[in-house]
Amino acid sequence: MQIGVDSFVATAKEGKVGDAERIRDLLEEIELADQVGLDVFGLGEHHRPDYLSSAPAVLLAAAAARTKRIRLASAVTVLSSDDPVRVFQQFATVDLVSQGRAEIIVGRGSFIESYPLFGFDLEDYEELATEKLELLLKLREQVKVHWSGKHRAALTGQGVYPRPVQNPLPIFIGVGGTPQSVVRAATLGLPLIIAIIGGAPRQFRPLADLYRQTWLKAGHASDKCFIGIHNIGYLADSTSAASDEFWPGYQDAFGRIGRERGWPAPTRAQFDAQCSQHGALMVGDGEAVAAKIIAEHESLGGFARHTTLLDNRLLTHAQIMHAIEILGTRVAPLVRKALAKSA
Repeated sequence: MQIGVDSFVATAKEGKVGDAERIRDLLEEIELADQVGLDVFGLGEHHRPDYLSSAPAVLLAAAAARTKRIRLASAVTVLSSDDPVRVFQQFATVDLVSQGRAEIIVGRGSFIESYPLFGFDLEDYEELATEKLELLLKLREQVKVHWSGKHRAALTGQGVYPRPVQNPLPIFIGVGGTPQSVVRAATLGLPLIIAIIGGAPRQFRPLADLYRQTWLKAGHASDKCFIGIHNIGYLADSTSAASDEFWPGYQDAFGRIGRERGWPAPTRAQFDAQCSQHGALMVGDGEAVAAKIIAEHESLGGFARHTTLLDNRLLTHAQIMHAIEILGTRVAPLVRKALAKSA
């Protein structure tokens, strides 16, 4: 199974680390993930003051020049508020810089700021998502595209360049729990990434099963069916240290989101429950997190990739680096060994 890291490139709280320094730290984190044998590093797209990842392709291209084997993904690209031509060009360029390691994961995203920022109406989301994904898939299939839609000027045979190393350039669908998006991914034969940020992972088994069933019903080869899982998490030398170090930043992030959306502030008891055996947070020492990933794999009927969001505004660069080291040197070998035995 592929094991990796995701980041939204959170800014340091109250400016303790400048933006340029945070970007420098991020590139060191991706470089370390490559060195310790992790398979993928994903960067989310956000347009908020607490994140620096409004242009993931630029950051991934910088990381591509400093790494050798790790795959470099968006996590996610908010395609509905972007131009599919530019998205394809940007990630084709990342693919060239990385010599064939780029991936596009498209989805709705966690926030909505990109829609008014780029002049789109959130009420048109489903229409935008369907139309723009259709165009993106045409762009990776053909150099010169004939296409027309409602939300973008038509293409009448113009060439779209550059072309990537990988043919086809990998395109995934990222979902948070919407069955329609799961069905769309399976019907189109696209790999799926399920973001599990709360609750119990076993509650997402119906989505995974829906994807598998729709995949086979659409006539796709069973051995090409691909599900990945994204969890929030953090690793330290002991589970108690991991919980204590991660909680302040978790409380800060979800407290702010709660105030924006009218949710109650998270409590330490709720956080601890989410860190427990059946919760969604991958927080603990290497052995504890490996055991949770293995259990999640079993409860969801299997998956091919697991990524952990190792990022919050109160974690230091040193803490994130150490968490990446544990993930690569302790968690990944344990998970792979256990799954190889059960295969």
